[in-house]
Amino acid sequence: MRALINRIPAPVLFIGSGFTQYTGAALAVALFATMTPTTVAWWRVTIAAVILLAWRRPWRQKLSRRDIAWSALFGIFMAGMNIVFYEAVSRIDLGVAVSLEFLGPVLVAVTTNRSRASRIAAALAFSGVALISGLGLDLSQPNIGLGLFLAISAGALWGAYMVLGQRIASRRSGLTSLAVGTAAGSLVFCPLAFHDLALAFNTPMLFLTVIGVSVLSTVLPYSIDQIAFARLDAATFALLNSLLPATSLVIGAIALHQLPSIPSFVGLVLISIAVWLASYRTRKPVRPRPEHA
Repeated sequence: MRALINRIPAPVLFIGSGFTQYTGAALAVALFATMTPTTVAWWRVTIAAVILLAWRRPWRQKLSRRDIAWSALFGIFMAGMNIVFYEAVSRIDLGVAVSLEFLGPVLVAVTTNRSRASRIAAALAFSGVALISGLGLDLSQPNIGLGLFLAISAGALWGAYMVLGQRIASRRSGLTSLAVGTAAGSLVFCPLAFHDLALAFNTPMLFLTVIGVSVLSTVLPYSIDQIAFARLDAATFALLNSLLPATSLVIGAIALHQLPSIPSFVGLVLISIAVWLASYRTRKPVRPRPEHA
């Protein structure tokens, strides 16, 4: 199986991973009519934890208490990011939320690399935010302002997730850390979802959809990324990473019938260019992609 995957070009794997993530996000939006976004995010993390724990079996590996603690903290940030992101996309369009969340890695790039390119990336990113929030969204509508704040907050959590993820990835398997982390995130945030988590069992199709969100948004893309990242050069990684906001825009338009306004579209383009600049300058070492959308 791995030999077959290795024959697929890395850019195809990367873009395929992006499409699975945002298809999972579109399915998640459909579930918001039955459960709160927080509960959908919790189920996604919990099912991923069950699958990854059964696959990686971290208890058979020699993990120190320090390793477990860092992996748990990583998972708590990741689960929190998922919850905040889902709360955002329940209020604003998927493509806009994803683009705003990319402020996280751009900010990390600016703080870790004070080159001219990183400063340009920051200027472009914040110009994109200004266009989206100032002209692209009607902030007078209920919950739009809150959705904007939540998307940017998800970006801040993504920045913390990146820093922790890089620290952990330099020490051991990213998938093993994800298994431990998702389990920790599930336990910590269970009280927030407890009141309506049983609604996932209302019908078999509903629960299958919940499972689909978890597999499409976490298990499958993260596993593919581990293969693709090792085979991408800096320029290709930067280009493909910058296409992710556009990928979410396409999925949002097709699956959710969400079309951005002209100012929002221009803002998305500016943020994508910023992501390209930031990704190109921070390709080595590779930063983890968010396990949210």
